[in-house]
Amino acid sequence: MPRPAVNVAARAARSAGNIILRYMNRIEGLAVVEKQRMDFASEVDRLAEAEIVKELRRAYPTHAILGEESGAIGKGPLVWVIDPLDGTHNYLRGIPHFSVSIALLDKGEPVYGVVFDPLRDELFTASKGDGAYLNDRRIRVSKREGLAGSLLGTGYPYRARNHIESQLAMTQALLTEAEDIRRMGSAALDLAYVAAGRLDGYFEPGLQPWDMAAGGLLVREAGGVYCDFAGREGLPTNGNIIAANHKIAAAMTTVIGAHATPRLLQA
Repeated sequence: MPRPAVNVAARAARSAGNIILRYMNRIEGLAVVEKQRMDFASEVDRLAEAEIVKELRRAYPTHAILGEESGAIGKGPLVWVIDPLDGTHNYLRGIPHFSVSIALLDKGEPVYGVVFDPLRDELFTASKGDGAYLNDRRIRVSKREGLAGSLLGTGYPYRARNHIESQLAMTQALLTEAEDIRRMGSAALDLAYVAAGRLDGYFEPGLQPWDMAAGGLLVREAGGVYCDFAGREGLPTNGNIIAANHKIAAAMTTVIGAHATPRLLQA
């Protein structure tokens, strides 16, 4: 049975998803701003986030909020982190891979998480200690026992291009053992795919809490683990995440650790 907080987050995600779908046929007329080099936001991002904030504030007026577009609202140990449209670049180009991501952090640890794919009507939910679900069906991470034959996901973040040589070296090394690596453009949805066993693992440097909090919780509650590039478990404060089942995560950490710069391995 979903917890009340998950129900609230799911309702907020679906409301945001309705806004996202409503504007899909009007993409060419959207107002788009470049927040920083190669990092764009549209008016849909802002409208979707405002809808999420409204729903969360209605149910939990004392909770703090950290949104990708609106920044920090309030303070306290309980913080909702929001990415209203994870995969904005895909959305603006008509590529059908993007999501809404909402998580509640309790003193920095994800305890509730929702990732919603509005195009496929796939709602991924998780509560700490209660497992992970896709449209109310229990999901589990892949049972694969090593990198051989694995399908991995990654992303090349716009804010961390200074690590591109190191990441390309990691990718090359992983591809010597893995079946393939996908770069699909929505970290939150890709992490949900790890939780559902569609991907065997995921890695990416330079993420923000709203990119990975809900997806990371999904992976953990589906029987997997998430950690930073040095193997420290938990939500990475440095934004460099590995997520998979325990055996593949350990193998990925070994390969990535051998090619990561010292800065990427710092806490």
